[in-house]
Amino acid sequence: MSDASRHALYQVAETVYGTTPATPAFDVIRHTGCTLGLSKDNTLSEELRADRQVACSKHGVRNVSGDIPFELSFGSFDDQLEAVTLGTWDPDGGGAGIDRLTAGVERRSFSVLRHFSDQVAGDKPYYLFTGVEYNTLSLTVAPQGILSGTFGCIGQDLAVDGAEPAGATFNAGTENCPFNGFSGVIKEGGTIISVVTELTLQLENGLEPRLVVGSDKTILPQIGRSTLTGQITAFFENSTLLEKFLDETTSSLEFELNDGTNKYVVLIPRITYTGGANPDTSGEGSITLALPFQALVDDATVNSNIQIDRSAV
Repeated sequence: MSDASRHALYQVAETVYGTTPATPAFDVIRHTGCTLGLSKDNTLSEELRADRQVACSKHGVRNVSGDIPFELSFGSFDDQLEAVTLGTWDPDGGGAGIDRLTAGVERRSFSVLRHFSDQVAGDKPYYLFTGVEYNTLSLTVAPQGILSGTFGCIGQDLAVDGAEPAGATFNAGTENCPFNGFSGVIKEGGTIISVVTELTLQLENGLEPRLVVGSDKTILPQIGRSTLTGQITAFFENSTLLEKFLDETTSSLEFELNDGTNKYVVLIPRITYTGGANPDTSGEGSITLALPFQALVDDATVNSNIQIDRSAV
């Protein structure tokens, strides 16, 4: 029986969608779980028989999908952040020593290898997923605990084998400790705000399989718009945030993640609040206000719905 404590996860970029490169050099994917797998619909024959039995069933197309939960640490997921934003890190794009990433249109696919390392080779412990794209990203920043997130993936196919791909090598993973939610600052509308109790982000790319006659696998999936939403939950200190919702006032959010050595600064340059008129109360204690928001493109400066800067502290 396999144990999750022995599970390993790796990826390598594909140059041709759905094709693992020759002699692939895999990078470690740090993770706290993995549901990446393959499913197929099952169709039963509708033939009617005198004995009431089902005569035949057929599998449908192959569907690869799943989630990769993780704890965000500096430098560990920069390739994934590029892939899910469809952008490219711009060295010194935010000034000397500050690399910058914004949302773009460059699609990237990966071959992802799951290794159940406590199985013997004869049990085929290597699961190679091809054509994997990063479709969604969710992040939760809370005042206590480690900053956690989830990548949602879709892919094309799966092969199971008793050995790693021919010529494969494995690069060492990063060892930076994950960020926490209390090292750094949050700015709303350009001003530091100290009453936020939680910040969540959800980025979605709208990837959907494209199925064609003559194949049981998707061709390159269709892609939708870059949709970024989220929510801030804050202590109900005054009506400032509530009025921004009532008046449909655009604002911005910026938060810094700092591990003492390196940092990310995430800017959402233009948002509108889509709720927040209900400072609910229940029993004693502090009243909080939940404000969901929709991110919009900022054509004036960033030309994106999100901007991520990475640098030393």
